[in-house]
Amino acid sequence: MRLIATCPEETKPALVHELEAAGATELVPGFRAVEFTADAALYYELHLRLRTASRILRVIREVPARTPQMLHSQARRIHWPELFDARHGFRVESLGADAEDGGLAPKQVITQVREAIRDAFARSGGVIPPVDTEEPRVVVVAHLARGRCMLSFDTSGKSLHKRGYREPGHPAPLKETLAASILILAGYDGTQPLLDPMCGSGTLAIEAAMVAVRKAPQIHRRKGEFHFEWLRDFDRELWRRTQERVRTEKLEAPAAPVHASDVEEKYVAMARKSALDARVERYIRFSCARFQDLEPPADHGLLVMNLPYGERIGSNEGEVRRLYEEVGDTMKRKFAGWQAAILAATASPYKSIGLKPTRAIALMNGSIPCRLLLYDLYAGSRRAARAEDGPD
Repeated sequence: MRLIATCPEETKPALVHELEAAGATELVPGFRAVEFTADAALYYELHLRLRTASRILRVIREVPARTPQMLHSQARRIHWPELFDARHGFRVESLGADAEDGGLAPKQVITQVREAIRDAFARSGGVIPPVDTEEPRVVVVAHLARGRCMLSFDTSGKSLHKRGYREPGHPAPLKETLAASILILAGYDGTQPLLDPMCGSGTLAIEAAMVAVRKAPQIHRRKGEFHFEWLRDFDRELWRRTQERVRTEKLEAPAAPVHASDVEEKYVAMARKSALDARVERYIRFSCARFQDLEPPADHGLLVMNLPYGERIGSNEGEVRRLYEEVGDTMKRKFAGWQAAILAATASPYKSIGLKPTRAIALMNGSIPCRLLLYDLYAGSRRAARAEDGPD
């Protein structure tokens, strides 16, 4: 079947990496999405396993849609009663628009597809499904571009970033899918020690623990929460076997430890509670301390942190600059042999860290433009470290 996984444009490389590793084929990256092919078993498995995707769409058909009448006529030809039961409420969503080029506006798209679906059910002589804009069991997504409309089912239900563990109350929480993307972009696979010394609500550490024990992030979703469960071709037995196989692949313990610390005891408690809700609390070693006072838990590993800024730390730029200088100094003095992945707001004085990153990746943390700064930390200068390694 043909599927589409959506994500922020800047984290698309992480999603491509996940899909390739999972065995998806015929990948076609697009804007904020990756189109791919999977069989039924992998289709179900990806809903449980994907860490960086926001939604999964299952393509129904692509139709010409240069006018409202054309879209309605083409959408009505689809045998909708064979795809879902009329007892289930449905909603139509519109992505993209051709209105600026004289084409259809989003409201027109929604109206034409919605009424085409209702007409198709009426023509079959059966019950017409109700429109449910609040809690539909079936969501049809219409993506319009250049006079054509791709019709798909949103099979994921609620957004895949909603893992169900995040505790409210932190002023700057990371979205779970962004945290997972940061880990993938930093090369984390669970085999190396990880330390988040500014863990806040704990999202990076929790996502790392899930990776480390190969726990699928959506394995605890309740029955009926995935929208593919309400389609006519839902294979209940294959879904049961897929869930069981994914559960049995989880490890009893991580290959390397995950550490999380914060200077604020209330945030450590919040992170611990979130980890408990995610059922990974026993895999994370929590502590309360300043990063400057921490000792490395191993001689190598991944140091990952979301540097505080804005309301997390106050608006005094001098204090922020001093903190960043101390972060860089601590990394140089104590963490030689480690790699580091630091998320910093673009507007922050991140250059005060005083180290040159091997790579800087533009990301968005909500509405805040950020840089993911990747470092290889050496004892002394990089040139000296390379000299000690000898020639290639």
